[in-house]
Amino acid sequence: MTVNNLVLTPHERAPVVTDFTRPVYCVLGLPFDALDMQQTVDLLLARAGRGKRSFFSTPNLNFLITSQQDPAFRDSVLRSSLSLADGMPVVWLAKLLGLPFTDRVAGATVFERLRDQRVMPLGVFFFGGPDGVAQQAADVLNAGEGRMRCVGAYSPGFGTIEDMSTPAIIERINASHADLLVVSLGAKRGQAWIEHNLAALDTPLVSHLGAVVNFVAGTVSRAPALVGKLGLEWLWRIKEEPALWRRYWGDGVALVRLLTTRALPAALDARRLRAASAAPVLNESDDGQLYTLTLGGAWRDAALGELRTALARATAQPRRIRVVLREDCSLDSAALGLLLLLYGHQSKTGLALSVNASSASLRRTLRLQNVDFLLQGLPGPVA
Repeated sequence: MTVNNLVLTPHERAPVVTDFTRPVYCVLGLPFDALDMQQTVDLLLARAGRGKRSFFSTPNLNFLITSQQDPAFRDSVLRSSLSLADGMPVVWLAKLLGLPFTDRVAGATVFERLRDQRVMPLGVFFFGGPDGVAQQAADVLNAGEGRMRCVGAYSPGFGTIEDMSTPAIIERINASHADLLVVSLGAKRGQAWIEHNLAALDTPLVSHLGAVVNFVAGTVSRAPALVGKLGLEWLWRIKEEPALWRRYWGDGVALVRLLTTRALPAALDARRLRAASAAPVLNESDDGQLYTLTLGGAWRDAALGELRTALARATAQPRRIRVVLREDCSLDSAALGLLLLLYGHQSKTGLALSVNASSASLRRTLRLQNVDFLLQGLPGPVA
């Protein structure tokens, strides 16, 4: 089997499997895994050791904002196998919604922890960044101590996604036998490049980690830990890269809008939902082609085991899925997070998903959480 004239790896030929046991929560339209830094590093090391594919995304405030206008960008996060809260504004929003997030899990810090660990050797490939910086980062990394070594570096320039996805480029990455592929092309292009090529890549861990290649090379210095913890890393980044001020200004204006029109009303809505006491109800039907899940009652974080099992059962084989949310149904952020994983799963299989909600209250919850796109569903393949 081939894609873009590339021979596909066993990752692509294997069936699509989604982990519905993930501790995932919806924060204003995107799923986030409630993991701390050590849990994240341990999980990634375990997956690298087993050669298990993990495309992990690191959404920050800019991701949240951009995803509202760019469905393809949003879906790249929904299809990720891990989604980390990279940015204190995301953590603040999660806490406002009453979610169990304690601190940010910044992609750059994840890389540093992987670089400093002593558990296993790791080979990294730097892809992207300004011309020559990837190789400079490779030289710096390999001159240091630790069990991480750079096994390849390539700056593809500023062509199209297709220009940066030739068979020769993919073969160069695969031939390095890297454990971790660090992509640095700008968030939108980086996520798009990964999705375009993921099936043909052999690397177990793949992520767009933005400025990591610059940090390692030393061309840009990272903010001190305290500055990041206070949520002021954006000021440091502007000091280092003045051209970023426009993006951060736009993000700040958009954050105020998110707070007033979505986050604060959603937090009040979440308090109302936590007071709901109706027992959750789940019914399933399967005609071999269409799997239907009908949900009623109050679905809360502490009582989602049955729903997780049902979603795993529904997605055990490729088929169309319908979710019917009864008039008495209410969903908290954890339940919405699972529906986002289901949406991501179906979008990867290319099969239809429909979500029906007749309750005005539930439709308001979906709108406030920026997930009312679920009601548009996903079309199936064209005959």
